[in-house]
Order: sequence, then C-alpha cells, then structure tokens
Amino acid sequence: MPPTDTQTINACRVCQAPTLKQFFDLGRQPLANALPQKPDEPEQTYPLSLSWCPSCSLVQLNETVSPKALFSQYVWVTGTSSTARDYAETFYQRTMAHLAKPEAKKFILEIASNDGTFLIPFRDHGHRILGVDPAKNIVEMAEKGGIPTRCAFFSELTAEEIVKTDGPADMVIARNVLPHVANTRDFIAGIGRCVGTDGVAVIEVHDASIIQNELHYDSIYHEHLCYFTVKSLERLLNDAGLSLIDLEPSPISGGSMVVYAAKGKSTETPAVQQRRDQETNQHTNEFSRWQQFAEQSFRHRDQFTQLLDQIRQDGRTVVGYGASARSSTLLNFCGIGPELLAAIADQNPWKQGRYTAGTHIPIVAPEQTLGRNPGYVVILAWNFADEIISILKTKYRYGGGVILPLPRTPRLVERI
Repeated sequence: MPPTDTQTINACRVCQAPTLKQFFDLGRQPLANALPQKPDEPEQTYPLSLSWCPSCSLVQLNETVSPKALFSQYVWVTGTSSTARDYAETFYQRTMAHLAKPEAKKFILEIASNDGTFLIPFRDHGHRILGVDPAKNIVEMAEKGGIPTRCAFFSELTAEEIVKTDGPADMVIARNVLPHVANTRDFIAGIGRCVGTDGVAVIEVHDASIIQNELHYDSIYHEHLCYFTVKSLERLLNDAGLSLIDLEPSPISGGSMVVYAAKGKSTETPAVQQRRDQETNQHTNEFSRWQQFAEQSFRHRDQFTQLLDQIRQDGRTVVGYGASARSSTLLNFCGIGPELLAAIADQNPWKQGRYTAGTHIPIVAPEQTLGRNPGYVVILAWNFADEIISILKTKYRYGGGVILPLPRTPRLVERI
C-alpha cells in the first residue's frame, strides 16, 4: 500500500515555477532516522528523487514526507559531536561580529535549536536566548540544560506569536533547518518577521556546489527537501524582503555555507559577488552539470560495493562507524547490508540496540564493535572523519585499516 503521509510537488519550492526537470532517482528508501528495533520490523519506504528548476535553479526532492513523521521524535543530538560543540564557540564569535554594537546584550532566537548546543555560548555571554524545536524529546533535553525552548514547528504564524511575547530578535539563527522545511516560503517569511530592523538572519545550509563537486549524494534523504546554491537561496531571501549581505564556509555536514541577510537593501561584502561568479564559472546551476552528478553517483556505487565485496572475499571482517542519517542513503542506494558490514558503531545511546533503516545492520556501542578486532572500519559519518579516527586511535587503540567512502571516490587506508 502506498504511503499516505507523502505528497508529490507540482511546483518549485522556492519560485513556484510549474515546470521541473528530474535528473536523479535513488529508488524507494525508508526514512533515514526511522531506526527499527528489530531487523524484521515492517518499514515504510518513500520515493527519493531529485529535480532541477529551470527558473531559479533550485535542486529539490520531488516528494514531501509529513513533517510529523520526520521530526516529532528525533535521534540526532547536536551535542553528541565534539566537532559541533567546538564549532559553536566559533559560530558565536563570527555571528556577533555582524551585529551593530556587539558589546550590547542582544535577543538571540534559534530555529530548530535541537539540544541548544549553539545557544550556549550566547547564554554564557549574557544574551537573552530562545530556542524553537518541534521534537518533544529534544526540547525536554534542552530545557533540562538551561536553554529556554518553545516546542513548535516554525512558521510565519509562530513568528508572530514569538514577536508578540518576546519582541523582535537581534539575530535569528536557522542552522541546517531550511532544507528540511516543506513550506519554504512561509518559513523564510517567518524569519523576516522575527528579525528586528537592525538585526540579522543567519542561515546555514548544505552547500550544493560542494555536494556537486565532491559527490555528496549521501546528503540526499527525505529530511533534506532543498539543496541550495547562492543563486537559488538569494531568490528565496529576496522574495521575503531580505538581502544577502555576507557568506562564509562552515565545516558542518562535510561542507556547508552560512549566509547573513538583513531587511531591505543593505551593503554586501565582496564574498557575495565572488560566490556568484564562482557558480557561473563552474556551471553549478546548470542542468547538464547535475545530470553529470547523477551519473558519477552510480559509478561511485559500483566502486564502493566492489571494494567491500573484495574485502569479504578475502575473509576480512568490516564494520562501520557512525550510523548517521546520510549513511542511510549510502547503504540503501548501494544495497549494503549485514553481509558486507557486520555492525555499525555509534556513540549515541539512542541508536544503540537498533538497526539501520532498510538495510538492517545492527547498531552497537563502539566498544562492542571494535572488540571484534575488525579488519577494516568504514567511516560512514565521513564528514566527521578526523574526529572519529582520533577516537579510534586514542580511546579504542585501533590501528587497523579504515575506509572513507566519500568525498569523491572510496579511499582505503591500510593503517591509521
């Protein structure tokens, strides 16, 4: 029976143009974070395919899964990653530099604030803070950690309520949430409503040009509805009365971008035009370049599965590390199950004892997996490769081989 909590779009999520061109079909896949408790547990699958908009160049999913199915309970906790915790302080310093009179105390609003990791530095420097997140379990965690958080899906209506009770914000932060939102235009309108006259919106998204150039097809899953370039993101901001004033790279998710926007027309830094020129020179927003991306992804699938199969034939045990959401796409697209990966280690206790969605590989505590003395460890959360390799070496005294499936091509390191 086809799922009832999904809807096929008939217009672009940013500019509402009615004509979209499909270029990449990854097949039917389960929700990346819907980790079954038993390997034979029934699972719902949904189409996973990408289209390109000829009008604004937005790359987007053709299907929208109900937000309640995706986000009402959530298993990703920001504070689990030391990379994220370290970046939170850097993020604080960078963003405060974009505010007028940064020495004054500000009101900081974060949308999809998760456990509040990125609000902690603002709180610790004396600023008034408020988080908004739809996941009840995560909101409870944030509140216990001293981060005031409203449990809600953010929208223009939610924005009106926040402004009424808390006033306009000096800074509105939306880190890695915009691509998750089905009603994209309403969401950005809500941000515009919350930003004060002299305030700034700080929006962090996957960088579609990096996805394209480094072949991050594993970042494509049902939670991520849009894959932004500066061109497509700027169109969305402008339609909501916001102007792009600056941008900078982020280390999160294997390469993201942080954009700064203000109300009305504002002076922009040279970095903005430099990025526009880069996208033009690299043909980032052209349909043919995305068609090439899809072809390269299928070739990568063959290379990766052949590598793992050869190791199996040689009698070596292979385990994974990091049952991330992006690894779900990789495993399902490549058809990798427990016959190729014996188990996957993950530090998140909420994931331990469960199985990967669709591929049914057991997820266990790292000490349990590494106790098997595996021949190789596939770093599935490869965007945290440096952090994970350090953990393997220092905490678990592992000195064997690792496999980095991405970026670009699979890479095998015999000893770390």
